[in-house]
Amino acid sequence: MKAKTISKGILQALSVIIGVAVLIYFLYTIREVIAYIAIAAVVSLIARPGIYFFKKYFKFNNTWAVVVTMLIFLFVLIGITSLITPLIVKQGENLSLLDSVEIKSSFQDLYNQSSDYLQKFNINLMDEITYFEEIEFKHIPHLLNSFVSAFGSLTIGFFSVLFISFFLMKDKDLLHKALYTIVPKGGETHFEKSYSKMKNLLSRYFIGLIFQVSILFILYTILLLIIGVENAIVIAFLVALLNLIPYIGPLIGLFLIVFLSMTNDIGLGFEQHLLTKGLWVFLGYIFAQLIDNFISQPIIFSKSVKSHPLEIFLVIIIGGLLFGIIGMVLAVPVYTTIKVIMKEFLAENKIVKSLADQL
Repeated sequence: MKAKTISKGILQALSVIIGVAVLIYFLYTIREVIAYIAIAAVVSLIARPGIYFFKKYFKFNNTWAVVVTMLIFLFVLIGITSLITPLIVKQGENLSLLDSVEIKSSFQDLYNQSSDYLQKFNINLMDEITYFEEIEFKHIPHLLNSFVSAFGSLTIGFFSVLFISFFLMKDKDLLHKALYTIVPKGGETHFEKSYSKMKNLLSRYFIGLIFQVSILFILYTILLLIIGVENAIVIAFLVALLNLIPYIGPLIGLFLIVFLSMTNDIGLGFEQHLLTKGLWVFLGYIFAQLIDNFISQPIIFSKSVKSHPLEIFLVIIIGGLLFGIIGMVLAVPVYTTIKVIMKEFLAENKIVKSLADQL
């Protein structure tokens, strides 16, 4: 009897292990679909105030409020695309991207001017970088093919997110019902409280991020217009979006804004024009980041997810170490979700109390 019980226990354990392994493999296989659903859920959270606005002040029914809100999103995306396209074309003309001989010649001139300038400070640029004659352009066709493939995947993903978002916004209880089915028996009340609180906090957080990007966009635009950079609005918008990636995004944005500002006038003198313009853009960018780091971000995090700035910093770093850039972007909303759930289901735990006392 004892041997039979042990055998039964072993078989049950193996069944559980196999079941978990199959589930993990299945989730890994459909990871793109899960990503689409997650993005659509974020879009629906951001759209909540808009839907509420049209229902309250224009007396639209829920379906029409959702349709109008999604049309506004689409118009915004089309507007962004129409702004970005001229910038890409302009930079392509400035750098002669389709002519490898001309681009090497342009950068060779820039290299010579910068090398002569740095020689005044006993800095030999030849020792620091590889000579431009070694640049090879044979990989450009492969990069173009990769770009086309990525564009196709992006298009499929876009329409998938659009479709899922519509139904999540139209039937606001759809996601709630799906999650409710997997809640353990007896935890329904805790689930209802945590779901409502989580939805409100995340909606405020993502809307707060939009305000953060908007503030940076305004600051960058003013900076570039004062300095006299072409396509200032588009460059400012692209760099502001990069700030959605914590810590790494602003560094990439710094390189991008200085590079795009200088390449607008690549044919002019290095010391007299390009270096001066790049320096002013650099200083202005640092000033804007200080405003964001010490004013915008603390207000957004404290008001939206109700977490201490140091707490947020550690969560983002851990997310980056575990899952890279994606982990850094998702760290705050995932941490907020976990915190809300833990407060409802483990309210008496001392650690949970200290972390979630403000929720």
